[in-house]
Amino acid sequence: MMNAPFGFPEQDRIAFDRAELGAILSVYGRMVAAGEWRDYAMSFLREVAVFSVFRRATEHPLYRIEKRPRMRNAQGQYAVIGMDGRILKRGHDLPTVLRVLEKKLIRPVD
Repeated sequence: MMNAPFGFPEQDRIAFDRAELGAILSVYGRMVAAGEWRDYAMSFLREVAVFSVFRRATEHPLYRIEKRPRMRNAQGQYAVIGMDGRILKRGHDLPTVLRVLEKKLIRPVD
């Protein structure tokens, strides 16, 4: 089965499964409710699946949540990458990796 926009078979693409999307969208929903994020985009490519989050749709992504199965046996297949390209957290367990984003919600109360 060919996917016309990419020109290669759909099964060759990496994607998030239902549980992974549930974990990501849970964090996304809390950040939207806090007014931190407003939009997202997903990309499913040969070697990586990417969930990008934006403050505004016209900007570069604030964060990218990536799944790279080839890294599964090394540092872990999940990573959160900042706007500047730095890897903020990498690991084998997605909910643990996503906790780096939750820390952004904790602010001192004046």
